[in-house]
Amino acid sequence: MAGKTLFDKVWDSHVVEQIENGPSVLYIDRHLVHEVTSPVAFGGLEKRGLKVFRPQNTVATADHNVPTVDQHLPIKDLLSRSQVDKLTQNCNKHGITLYGLNHPYQGIVHVIGPETGLTQPGMTIVCGDSHTATHGAFGSVAFGIGTSEVEMVLATQCIMQPKPKKMRITIDGELKKGVTAKDIILYIISKISASGGTGYFIEYAGSAFRNLTMEGRMTVCNMSIECGSRGGLIAPDEVTFEYLKGKDFAPKGEAWDKAVNYWKTLKTDHDAVFDLELKYDTADIEPMITYGTNPGMGIKITGKVPVGTSLPENEKPSFYKSLSYMGIEEGSAMLGKQVDYVFVGSCTNGRIEDLREFARFIKGKKKADNITAWIVPGSKQVEKQAIEEGIMKVLEDAGFKMRQPGCSACLAMNDDKIPEGKYAVSTTNRNFEGRQGPGARTFLASPITAAAAAITGKITDPRDFL
Repeated sequence: MAGKTLFDKVWDSHVVEQIENGPSVLYIDRHLVHEVTSPVAFGGLEKRGLKVFRPQNTVATADHNVPTVDQHLPIKDLLSRSQVDKLTQNCNKHGITLYGLNHPYQGIVHVIGPETGLTQPGMTIVCGDSHTATHGAFGSVAFGIGTSEVEMVLATQCIMQPKPKKMRITIDGELKKGVTAKDIILYIISKISASGGTGYFIEYAGSAFRNLTMEGRMTVCNMSIECGSRGGLIAPDEVTFEYLKGKDFAPKGEAWDKAVNYWKTLKTDHDAVFDLELKYDTADIEPMITYGTNPGMGIKITGKVPVGTSLPENEKPSFYKSLSYMGIEEGSAMLGKQVDYVFVGSCTNGRIEDLREFARFIKGKKKADNITAWIVPGSKQVEKQAIEEGIMKVLEDAGFKMRQPGCSACLAMNDDKIPEGKYAVSTTNRNFEGRQGPGARTFLASPITAAAAAITGKITDPRDFL
């Protein structure tokens, strides 16, 4: 009998029932909830007269819609305020732990899970948010779900899911200077396209991933969804255990030793078989930037935008539509293109390491006059660390201002919107039309590429400063 993949080990151990020729009924260890995709789900429970089945397995926070300035004041935007108030009411009613605005644990749902130790290896984790894949960095099976599924998990602590196929992406070797976790995942998506992972769960393997910090691994897994896959995961190892040790909700004492012994078994067997295997070389990976309106439209920062004639016929219409929206010419260079905004934050790059990298890069320099910069910590804990470590001071000395935690300009659901026609170098995960505001034009990049743009006012190769 062939060995099992890491994904199989976690998935199979959570199957409550297998429906013949149908989906698995999967038990969910951790359900994360925020203010946007939960009100309708809670409303559905009310209609059916149901309680939350296991409230202790659910944790809620306010993140998508919250303002990132003056969080001590009542929320001005009526829709945002009503969603946050509704979340508070629902959590109180059902006995669910809520980290609301100004709570020391509040923040973006996929930032606070790992940093508090709520996210652990071998778990099944869901949230009504596509970037739940982030938690896969710990060797957990984590994926986003829709509102009706949020209701299903609240009511039963289970979910019905077809088992995805399995893909392994292996990258070995040392990363070149100036190349970050964000560049690795943008490179992968540029290679396999924004739909290349459809139907799969991806395991990332090889020394390039093993050498990443936990925060780097989270960035990679976070954007697994951007190539169409259900999620991504990385086998836990000493880096994982070291990161989790002592976290508030991580096991302690004897329970810790027992947990680590189990976590060490969470790796793919040498004879396990994947449905698809892909391999890349670190020598080919450089700082990346997107030029179009999906994350697969990315190139090396020193490269040129493709020319339409080189593309298959069926891809040409969307390629030209995308360039027209972005105001970019085919065959042109991205280097030197003037930008207007820089956004550092989100569940992709709003962790303390991201802010440290940005601050290290801009220290002793000045923000370009043409740039409006939003530097947004992913959580209250990140904000606190940034203040204690002097990052906030470095930012202020260089002409930047740190905002308060939230999803911010990642998805234009709050007050932080990029104005129509303006260009933003963004450390987020999506560059769709209007994603950062109606008519906004987004270039996805790493925190250090964003830092280079912030001090030069244009798209710049960060290696010029390293």
